[in-house]
Amino acid sequence: MSDTIRLKTDEMAGGESGKAGDMVAGVRFHPVGKIYHFDYSALPGLEVGDYVIVETSRGRHIGRVIEFAEPEPDREYKPILRIATPRDMLIYQTWKAREPQVLETSRRRAIELGYRNIKLIRAEYNFDGSVLTIYYGTVGDERVDISRLKTALRRKFRTKIDMRHVGPRDMARLLGGLGACGEPVCCGTFLSDFCPISIRMAKTQGISLNPSEITGMCGRLRCCLHYEVEQYEEASKDMPPKGKRVGTPHGVGKVVDVYPLQGTVSVLVGEVRYTLPKEALTEPDIET
Repeated sequence: MSDTIRLKTDEMAGGESGKAGDMVAGVRFHPVGKIYHFDYSALPGLEVGDYVIVETSRGRHIGRVIEFAEPEPDREYKPILRIATPRDMLIYQTWKAREPQVLETSRRRAIELGYRNIKLIRAEYNFDGSVLTIYYGTVGDERVDISRLKTALRRKFRTKIDMRHVGPRDMARLLGGLGACGEPVCCGTFLSDFCPISIRMAKTQGISLNPSEITGMCGRLRCCLHYEVEQYEEASKDMPPKGKRVGTPHGVGKVVDVYPLQGTVSVLVGEVRYTLPKEALTEPDIET
């Protein structure tokens, strides 16, 4: 394999090869994105960090081997075609360099054709430039007939055009930016999959339901509401709920706030508010 190229980051250099036939290779096509698994039985020397050529529904793409995993039973996997060569990488970078200009040209053409309710987010060529994918979003998630634009772009760039409609969360991932915490948005840095998020998660953690407190730049509930909810649920199991009357060393009072991770509650006894550990409370079903 003298003509192959193996590019690795420091953290991936220690990866071990899986045994061909017993494992499948997990390949990622973007720095932050889903991992897709392929058969690599024809490449027993494959290693984590290698760039490979695979066939996808959008033509041939270059991806990076991230992991080796156990295959799912009764599932067929597409094979990895080969390890990327230096020439492959050069071709790939040449097409990547064209994407910003292609996106700008596509946006101007969309305006000329009267498309006011769509936003073109990213232009992405596949490995050899045979397919150009345009990711776009729409105002209010409404569906728009983009056939005229697709035809115009196909004539302009003389390649197959794949128009991909994406929702608000994927728009935020593709655009990037800073979250309310001041850090780059999670979906653009490390989240490879979106988990279902609910208002209940915010309530469980005692977070204000003010939209500005729980809504991300995508206009949907923040992904970070999911991060600690399990810890809060576990810690809350033995905690009295707000409004419950409990016995304390200072007398009978009403629970006005709960701090599950600290294992304490705030209890109002008469006009005085006490913060007490849950162990200091007597049975919560005290009648007064």
